[in-house]
Amino acid sequence: MSVDIGDRRRLTAAVLGEDAAPVADELPGRVARGVVLDITPHMLRIATPRGEEPFLFERSTTFWRGRDVDSSALLPGDDVVIRCAHGGRWVAERVWAQIARVTGVIAARDGDALEVDEGHGRPRRHVVIPYRASGRIGVRHPVLEPGYLFDAIGLWHDGAVHAMIPATTQAPYPVDEAPRRPPVHRFPGAVSGTVGWYDPALGRSTHVNPLARATGAAYPALDPGGDCGDVCDRGESCGPLPLLSIGTTFSLSNDCTGLSTALQVLSCGSAVGRFCDLCTACESEASGRIAQLTLMSYVALGGCPESGCFNATLTVG
Repeated sequence: MSVDIGDRRRLTAAVLGEDAAPVADELPGRVARGVVLDITPHMLRIATPRGEEPFLFERSTTFWRGRDVDSSALLPGDDVVIRCAHGGRWVAERVWAQIARVTGVIAARDGDALEVDEGHGRPRRHVVIPYRASGRIGVRHPVLEPGYLFDAIGLWHDGAVHAMIPATTQAPYPVDEAPRRPPVHRFPGAVSGTVGWYDPALGRSTHVNPLARATGAAYPALDPGGDCGDVCDRGESCGPLPLLSIGTTFSLSNDCTGLSTALQVLSCGSAVGRFCDLCTACESEASGRIAQLTLMSYVALGGCPESGCFNATLTVG
């Protein structure tokens, strides 16, 4: 008998209590996403599931499209994510256009093009490394060959990701030759580490695609006897993560901003467990990825997608 996500939370709460199964928080009103309809020096109009919505600019409003740009660099048809200023829904604080990310293991290379395996349940992603970004990518990814980890932020273009910024520094050896990790002792308490993000909508039709506004996380330590399944490529995670199932919830706090929320496990994040890299956000260091948030959850918790990560504390039960 199959059990849907809502039933899992209710059953967990009935057995272990409401504190063990917090209700996942909804997306805050100050985060929006949609497709650009029109842009002027003072205002952006986008198509969203609510219909056409306008967002005003202040002098402090900033824009990103592969790099920090002027508002004139945004184009009609662009997918945009907007974080609004505090105290108002209609004044944009930061706007990201066409942002994309690829996280996984390089499966193939042909010149400046890569195929990246993003793990269980996800199709391989086609990545192009433009010449102007190749030096910066190469510094953080010393070997761009099959079997090596890859993690970069860039732009969607014709179905491919044009990698512009390396997310973190990766090891100069293939995944299969990584040093043996010490045994992990799991416990259902608080775990500190880093979180990144992914886009379940893949930048497509974000004004009508419900995945574009999804909140939650891909989790690298799914229960192998349940949701992970026989074909799952989940490895041993870097930190002492408790085993969870799809549909369960956990609390996550951004150690840099102090913001916190309750998130639901949406999918397998097997590829994330391979990354034991450092995140140097907010002048502190944390290592080992504990979750991969959806793009909207990441922005809502105060993360800047182009920076790639923030330090966080995950609490279960």
